[in-house]
Amino acid sequence: MADSHAKNHDYHLVDPSPWPVVSSISVFILAVGAVQYLHDSSPWVMLVGLAGVLYSMVVWWRDVLREANQGDHTPVVQLHHRYGMILFIASEVMFFVAWFWAYFDASLYPGEAIQASRAALTGGTWPPQGIETFDPWHLPLINTLVLLTSGTTVTWAHHALQHGDRQGLKWGLILTVALGALFTVFQVYEYQHAAFGFSGHIYGSTFYMATGFHGFHVLVGTIFLLVCLMRAMAGQFTPQQHFGFEAAAWYWHFVDVVWLFLFVVIYIIGSGPAGAH
Repeated sequence: MADSHAKNHDYHLVDPSPWPVVSSISVFILAVGAVQYLHDSSPWVMLVGLAGVLYSMVVWWRDVLREANQGDHTPVVQLHHRYGMILFIASEVMFFVAWFWAYFDASLYPGEAIQASRAALTGGTWPPQGIETFDPWHLPLINTLVLLTSGTTVTWAHHALQHGDRQGLKWGLILTVALGALFTVFQVYEYQHAAFGFSGHIYGSTFYMATGFHGFHVLVGTIFLLVCLMRAMAGQFTPQQHFGFEAAAWYWHFVDVVWLFLFVVIYIIGSGPAGAH
């Protein structure tokens, strides 16, 4: 009788879980609360939904980590996880394509006749009249070097893990998390000293949406790598089984590449011939 229930395949059949239902309800509450908040209602419904989403993420991923530590993530399961991560990053690429598309459309055609309202807002030039842009060769350049360095340290950590160097893995992750946090601090400082705001003109809205969402991705990636660091400290990664860290490294490299495009397009090309303050 026991043989009839024996596992004779490489796939992982997950146990029944309440978290898909809980997370779906939480997302619904979050969406309804966000719509109400945008219509000048209290933010409490939105905050309750957000709390539910965050809680669902923590406990669901906790269960996934337990499955990995129990050996349920066989090579076949890990392969499918890789496919899923590739598709997720591809969807993130398309997410940023939308912001780049909006920026290019506004910057390349600031005075297009068919866009009369846009021409009135921009004055027919890009950057728009009255906008004092950032000097790309000061803080933006420093942040670029910080993020590129973090890409090097996370690669060092990955190679150290593959070769069984646990100290190299830990220090590589510590440095990467620190550099990610430093990038966030510099970006907050940059926003605080910006000479333009988000609303009232098309330059601010496209600038903050593109760079702000990238900053959010840096924050998410930093948390992702911080969890990997804690798992590395607990000895949960091996040279043969470490998809969680591999996924975090892929995500971090994606964040690096997106920032390079943002730096070149928005900070350098988009700063205009006169530069900035």
